[in-house]
Amino acid sequence: MDSQDTRIEKIEWSAPEYEHREKSGDWFWALGVVVFASSAAAAIFGNYFFAILLVLGGVLLGYMTLREPETVDFELNEKGLKIRDKLYSYPEIKSFWVDKEKPTLFIKSGRVFIPILNIPIEEESKDKIHAAFLAKNIPEEEMREHPSEKVIDMLGF
Repeated sequence: MDSQDTRIEKIEWSAPEYEHREKSGDWFWALGVVVFASSAAAAIFGNYFFAILLVLGGVLLGYMTLREPETVDFELNEKGLKIRDKLYSYPEIKSFWVDKEKPTLFIKSGRVFIPILNIPIEEESKDKIHAAFLAKNIPEEEMREHPSEKVIDMLGF
């Protein structure tokens, strides 16, 4: 019997697409000052396209911070890990790691853009998820949050 044919229990859970943090009025004022100053400097130096890009980026950043996160459905089944409607089949998954301190599933895939996914998991299902990946002979490799994510957290995003 091939190890890929090992039956696993279907595990389903949901989580917000990101951790939403309320922003104060001061945060928006600071964003406005930074965007205005940087776009004014770009315009003074004659880089009008960059100035417009900075203003557009600032407006989009302000809008995105006001938006509530959507709930994402996850399913670990016989075929692989399903996130919304996208299936990451077991052969596509290079390795995994279950961080048990802060229940998070890390998946290393073969994708070029964002090759490592970090997915929040429920405390009570972390052992089942860990066992399911081991049952499918997916290599376990210790992974942590990217340092840029820690910087983003410190900035309040």
